[in-house]
Amino acid sequence: MSTALTTAAVLITAVLLATVWNRTRVIGRSALVVLSVLSVTAAVAVQVNRLTEAYPTQTVAAATVADDSGSRMLTVTVPGPASRLTLPMYVYLPAAYRGGAGRFPVIEALHGYPGTPVTWLRRLNVQSTLDREIAAGRMAPTVVLFPYQTPERLLDTECTNLRGGPQAETFLTVDVPAYVRAHYRVRTDQAAWGLTGYSAGAFCATDLALRHPGQYAAAASLSGYAEPGIDVGDGSQNTTNNPAWRLRHLPQPPIALWLGWAGDDRESAQDSRRLAAEIHHPLALTTAVLAHGGHSSAVWREMEPPAFDWLSAHLARPRA
Repeated sequence: MSTALTTAAVLITAVLLATVWNRTRVIGRSALVVLSVLSVTAAVAVQVNRLTEAYPTQTVAAATVADDSGSRMLTVTVPGPASRLTLPMYVYLPAAYRGGAGRFPVIEALHGYPGTPVTWLRRLNVQSTLDREIAAGRMAPTVVLFPYQTPERLLDTECTNLRGGPQAETFLTVDVPAYVRAHYRVRTDQAAWGLTGYSAGAFCATDLALRHPGQYAAAASLSGYAEPGIDVGDGSQNTTNNPAWRLRHLPQPPIALWLGWAGDDRESAQDSRRLAAEIHHPLALTTAVLAHGGHSSAVWREMEPPAFDWLSAHLARPRA
């Protein structure tokens, strides 16, 4: 091979190597940028999920049993012939449920948005709370339900029947009670059924109790608010699906409401005071205020025992 050809070959090889190297560096840098973005996105998603538990990363056991004679937390699937929704639900059975043939009062406990009932089980330690309050005699043995409120984790239903969307209210007030009455030893009378919830679930508890006073005797709101945060689709978010409007414009039912909030939780405090100001006989009102804590699971953990105790005091007792 001539010197010229050799030199040309060397130059061509050098150019090719440089091109490949530069492309490799560009690709490598691009890959690093993409990986960095994905890492940050994943970290943010994990943190948001920790706060909201929109997508639980841990499955709750089908039956969590404290001991051979303790309470149980069951996982069931509730078919919804009325709502056309089929959703999971956790069911707390008190220790006394194992011991006889009695029928028990029922509380439906509703979660916030975004979120799932798993927040009740994990972040709010609800099974331990219920066990402790019942064992201490501050609460009667009660079956407590933790239903899902939406078929899509990031679709906010506010426990309403969305026009052209999921019929969450029907699921919670028709399908869930029908399923529980068919499968568990519970009382079926209105005096034995109550509602509770935190944040968006607190709005749900208040709204559903006012809309269905023939079905629920009492409701406890933990950091709730006065109006739904969504457009229901038929304008009812401004009227009949608006607790503040209902209290102001419709006859108030002879049920009981417990409103709890933290003083530094501006929106919840303002809305809860608005509701409290509208309540009059025959609707009974109890309020509970924490000085600090904001809109947080720490506040709800502190409110949880007195809220369940209050509900139990306003519901019918277990029937032998």
